[in-house]
Parts: sequence; C-alpha cells; structure tokens
Amino acid sequence: MWFNSVRLRCLFLTRLSRPAAYRPIYQAIRRHSLRRIVEVGVGTADRATRMIEIASAAGGAEQVFYTGIDLFELRPAQDGTGLPLKMAHRTLAATGAKIRLLPGDAYAALSRAVNMLGVADLVVIAGDQDRATLAKAWPYIDRLLEDRSQVFVQEPVSDKEEAPYKHVTRIEVRQLAASTSQRRRAA
Repeated sequence: MWFNSVRLRCLFLTRLSRPAAYRPIYQAIRRHSLRRIVEVGVGTADRATRMIEIASAAGGAEQVFYTGIDLFELRPAQDGTGLPLKMAHRTLAATGAKIRLLPGDAYAALSRAVNMLGVADLVVIAGDQDRATLAKAWPYIDRLLEDRSQVFVQEPVSDKEEAPYKHVTRIEVRQLAASTSQRRRAA
C-alpha cells in the first residue's frame, strides 16, 4: 500500500485540518522540508505539535529543532488559554524534537537569545502578540532568517474564529526591521 499512516496524517493536516488558518503553515513545512521552527505565541501547543509532526515526516531522519516563545504563566487572562512552561515542555518533548522554550514577549526573549538560536527555517507569529512589542522585535526576527526562510504572521485574533496567517516575504521583514531601527534613531 503506497499510503502509510504518516503520509495520510500529513495529507489530512495540510488539506483538511481545523482551523483552516493553520493549513498554509503546514503546507509550507511539507513543501520546503522546514526543520528549524521558531514560534512566537505557543498557546496550548496544538499548532506546535502538528508543525513538529509534519516537519518530522517531511524531513525523514533529520532532527527537528523547535523554539517556542511565550509568556507562559505570565499570560494575562484576557489573552486566552495557554500552558505553563513545564507543561508546554513536557507536551512538546514527547514529539521527539529538540525543544527550547523561552519565557517572555517576542522582544525580550529574542533580544536575549537571538545569537544562540541560529538560522530559522520557519518563524510563526500568533495573533495574540502585542503589536508594539512585536514591532520592536522585527530586527531580531530578521537576524534569524536566511533567503529560504518562511515567515507567517497571524492577524490579530478575533473572538469568533482563528484569523488567517499571512506569509511575509524576506523583503517585508527587512522593511519592518528597518522601520523599527529608524524610529529608534529618531527618538
């Protein structure tokens, strides 16, 4: 039988899974064999476990490296549910990927860790992130990328459904990083 359960599962995740907003991310992982994932806004880790699952299937024996940035226990109640740091690590470690979790907002975590993270194949930014903090983090996100890297940013989350993810090109990331640098110099 040419369809095994892993292929069938990946086909389901990339074409039929819910919420549909995550499908472009899953498709990019499968299409480009993305192995080094940085996610800003881990939440309940459902998206992370699925991304790791697809990356593991797409890359064969290669190790998947996952870095999650989140407020974890410091997440305000109005920002929805999330996992505590220990629970997130336990959940994600079960996937078999090499896991690194960084507590804090995008700016604080990336400013501390950007040099040790190396190049990311995929950066996913959840819609629940504070936009002002995210704006300050773009120069650090730019440092994580190479030409083949993929970046997906979710529009601010609405209460009713998951907002779509927008693919952000390398040029757009550089422009966002440059505009942040210009604002700092002007201040």
